[in-house]
Order: sequence, then structure tokens, then C-alpha cells
Amino acid sequence: MNVQSVSGFHSPDRRRSAILPGYMSGFGNSFETEALEGALPIGRNSPQKINYGLYAEQLSGSPFTAPQATNQRTWLYRIRPSVKHSGRFVKVDKALMRTAPAAKDESDLPIGQLRWDPMPFPTHDTTFVTGLFTITTAGDSDTQVGMAAHVLLATRSMDNAYFFNADGEYLIVAQENSLRFRTEFGIIDIEPGEIAVIPRGVIFKLELPAGPARAYVCENYGGAFTLPDRGPIGANCLANPRDFHTPVAAYEDKEEPSSLFAKWGGELYRTEIGQSPLDVVAWHGNYAPYKYDLRHFSPVNAVLFDHPDPSIFTVLTAPSETPGTANVDFVIFPERWAVAENTFRPPWYHRNLMSEFMGLVYGVYDAKPEGFVPGGMSLHNQMLPHGPDAMAFEHASNVELKPVKLEGTLAFMFETRFPQRVTKFAAESAALQKDYIACWRDLKKHFDPNRREPK
Repeated sequence: MNVQSVSGFHSPDRRRSAILPGYMSGFGNSFETEALEGALPIGRNSPQKINYGLYAEQLSGSPFTAPQATNQRTWLYRIRPSVKHSGRFVKVDKALMRTAPAAKDESDLPIGQLRWDPMPFPTHDTTFVTGLFTITTAGDSDTQVGMAAHVLLATRSMDNAYFFNADGEYLIVAQENSLRFRTEFGIIDIEPGEIAVIPRGVIFKLELPAGPARAYVCENYGGAFTLPDRGPIGANCLANPRDFHTPVAAYEDKEEPSSLFAKWGGELYRTEIGQSPLDVVAWHGNYAPYKYDLRHFSPVNAVLFDHPDPSIFTVLTAPSETPGTANVDFVIFPERWAVAENTFRPPWYHRNLMSEFMGLVYGVYDAKPEGFVPGGMSLHNQMLPHGPDAMAFEHASNVELKPVKLEGTLAFMFETRFPQRVTKFAAESAALQKDYIACWRDLKKHFDPNRREPK
């Protein structure tokens, strides 16, 4: 078998997916993949001896007694067991990375509608570990509820440095330039318009093929992200399972001094090791990282009048202990047609239980045509009113209601049922717009008790 080497990585020269070379298609599948032929044991998980002198190791992403539908685990066949990639851990500076409920008392910023300009790239080198700047936290990571919203500003690839997060899984939304995640399971490349999900505990390093990169990151403390139930929508549309891609096995056999960082209990730790921990030659199971191209999302929307709740645009949801209720939802607003008749087409004015952290990947968001730019962020917390700005309201109230296609736009929300606490860093950032509330200042009083609109 022809084995390719890329920067110390070895992966087979074969196409396991007719859709996307180097990946396997499907969501929640039980996959199997090997970078060397015969590395996967047949008919058993842990034989007495394994081909190539590999070690068998199980990675469990759920409690052992979880129901079958949510039980997640993968068997890894690696050059060394991961205990050999773990020396004496020492606590290190976590920079501006925060974990709930740590941010509760960090800032005295009063409640209110908040919006930030794009955070500038630091003038010093930052990796995934040092370039993760926490904006909000919610819930409590120790009890596995809630989330954190971060912005990633990475200026340097991780060379002989690796990382895993024991507190939650990461959902990464690429916004500026591409990202390459070299994981224990294989290689994931994403660009603006794509996402990657790295499950809790999975070791990886981030490389920057196109230079400094910005991304939005949701850290989900609760149950793993899954596809939402479609209900009466039925079997198709929204995010279809076939469009999710999990990497084929690829391993790094490198004997060089390296650092492994671990986020555990809200703290950051480091241990020094003598080799790469990305040494999995084969694996099988249903607990693995994956990617998804948001441009494959098939929206369902109003075709006559009004429009549904934003939950209709849910890509992934993390369930809570309450059946049918989310811990976190990942919602997008992609390109789509607006055709509703006699309808105010932008989002209505609203107050809601869910706290909404929003970002703009590219283009213009129809409810906020000014001031909300790609790379920017907004936060509309529990029960705080928000909606279209004055310009958007006037335009949507008077425009001719012909079919319009919203093109070249992609916005998203990290929604949670918990209040999102703003970190000290975010509250004091120069990117925080001091006059955001002014976007509603020019909303006029139109009330006239004698005025009736034509039917």
C-alpha cells in the first residue's frame, strides 16, 4: 500500500468518500478506518497482540451506562497508549481563556444589548491555546451544563504543541482564513463557511495554512451536539447527515520533545513528552471529530406569510436533561429566498428566554445592515429586548414585497437557556461598541387611533 507522509503524518493514498477525499460521510455513524492495512483488529476490540505492535485504547465520550442512542465510544489503535503522552502536569497561565462560572464576578458591566467590532489580531504570537479569548460563559462546566463563547485569534501554528479539553466539546466556525486541525483521528481542514466539531478529550493541534486566522468558538459543556429532530419537516432538509464528514485515520510518528496542554476544571495544565500524541494508526467507533459545510444547509422557511422561530435554522443542538429542550443550539442565517406576502420579513422584535450570542461570518445581516460587520459579535441576553434597527424597520415596512434572494450572507447564533456572563476582557475591550443601543434611537412613534391599514 502506498503511504503518504505530510509533515510527519502518514495516511493511505485512497479515497474513502466519493464526496470529499480524505473523509467519511455521515453523521453519528460508527466508522472504521486504518492508515495501514490490517491495523484494525477483525471481530474483536482488544486482541492479545495487534498488528504492527500497536496498543488498543478506548475513548469514551459518554457514561458507560448511557442509552444506546447516546452511548459514544471509539477504539483507538496507537503507537503508544495515551498514558505515555502524559507526564507530570503543571498548572500554567490560562491567558484570557475562561470557564463558567468563573466569569460571573469578572465584570461590573451593566446588563444591556451588546455588540463588538471584530477583535484585532494580537501583536504577539498566539496559537489555539493562547489565542482563545473568552467573550461569555454560561452555566457550570463542572455540572456539564451551559457553554462559553470565544473568539479565536491565532497567528502561529502549533508545532510540537498539542491540546485537549476535558471541560467540553468545541464547535469552531471559521471566519477569516483557513484552519487545519491535526487530531488523533485524522486531519480536518475548514475555511470560512465551514465548521469543525472537536469532541471532549480529543487531542489536536491547529495549523494555519493561509496565515493568521479568526474563528468563533462555542464550548459546549453539556451533551454532545447532535442533529435536531425535524418533527413535521420529515426526513429531509436542514442539515442532512450525508453532508457531515469525519476524517480517515492519519498518524504522526515523531520522536521530538513536545508539550501537551490540557484544559481541565477551568484551569490550563501542561506536561512535557518526548513524542507526538497524534499516533493513532487505526480506529473504529462513533466518537470522533467532524466537519460540515454550512453552505450545504437546506433552509425551510415561510412560503406564504409570517415566518417561523429562528429554531427552524438549527444546524446542531446539544440536548439538556429536559427532553426536547436544548442546552445549546447552533443556528445559522444563510443565503435564502424571502417570499412571504404582507409580512415584515426581518426578525420581529422579541424578548426570549434563550440568550443569543451572534456572529457574522461574511456579508450583511438583514436586521442590522449597519454596524454589524463580518468578524463582529453581538449578545442579546435573557429577556432583554432586541430586533431590527431603525433603518431595517423603515425599509422592511415600506419595501415592495416581491421575492428577494438574500445572497452572500452567513450569520449564526450560539443560543443557550442560561444567561451569558460577559468576561472582563470582553467588557473592557476597545472593540465593544459604546453606542450600540443608538441603533434603535430613531424608531418613531407611528401610533394613530384613526389609522387602519388596507386589508
